[in-house]
Formats: sequence, C-alpha cells, structure tokens
Amino acid sequence: MIRLSAKSRYAVSALMHLAVHQDTGAVPLAEVSVCQGISMSYIDQIFWRLRREGLVQGTPGPGGGYRLGRAAEAISIGEITTLMDGASGPRRVGSALDEALWSHLSSEIEAFLRRFTLADFVARPQIRETILQQYAGREWRCEVCGALATRRHAPSGETGS
Repeated sequence: MIRLSAKSRYAVSALMHLAVHQDTGAVPLAEVSVCQGISMSYIDQIFWRLRREGLVQGTPGPGGGYRLGRAAEAISIGEITTLMDGASGPRRVGSALDEALWSHLSSEIEAFLRRFTLADFVARPQIRETILQQYAGREWRCEVCGALATRRHAPSGETGS
C-alpha cells in the first residue's frame, strides 16, 4: 500500500522548489526551508539523503546552495517517495474485497507517481508564467516568505549566479 509520509511530501516540495528555480543557479537551503515551511534541521536530513542518492548536488560557499542532480525530466515523484518512504510493503486487509480494491488502487497510484516528473510540474503554464513574472526585474521578492533574492533568471541553456 502506498504511503506518503511528511518526509516524502517535504522532499517532493523541496525538489519542486529546485526545479522551478533551476535557471537561477544554486538555491540556498535556507531559502528552501523558509519558502516551503520546513524546519532547517528537517530539510537538512532530507537533503542529506537526496545528496547521497544523487538527486541534488551541493555547491559550498557564498552564492552556493543546491541544484537538481539530474534533469527534472529524469526525476519522478514516485522515485522521490520511494527513496523517502521505501517500497510499499504488505498491507493488513480485512477481506478479499478490501485486498482487491486497495491492491489495485495502490498499484495505480504508484504507477502514476512514477510517470509524473518534476518537469511535468514546471511545464504547467501557470507555473511558467509565475516564474517569468518573478524574475522580470533584477531582484525579486519571494511571495511565500518575503525574502529579497538577487538570483536572476538566466536565458535558456545558461546558469545564473
């Protein structure tokens, strides 16, 4: 049976944040923490695991932060949730009907999550429009936390600093 723990949901949110900001350079972990509403100690634990599995790459020092370790198209939501929560284990069922229903439903959900990538999210028109508006000026203010950021949106194929 599929289960999505808080750690799994936070990992997906954090990686979505990196995917949305992938054209602006390395994203500081503190920004991910504040913008996604995840404590620094918890996000640090999550990123330790994401780093170990190659889903993110860190850049130390001033101007450093994290980037996706692979293309957003190559990271599925299912991969993230499996990494954080492990593979689905056996589920305690009450009846044969219950087993049939939940087994089938769980398989469908897991298949969907494996097909849905970070890039699928970023490609949504409303997300792209928000990103372009956010980076229209030289500096931008995060709508979630209000932090002023100086990272700039780079043209396609370039990285920001």
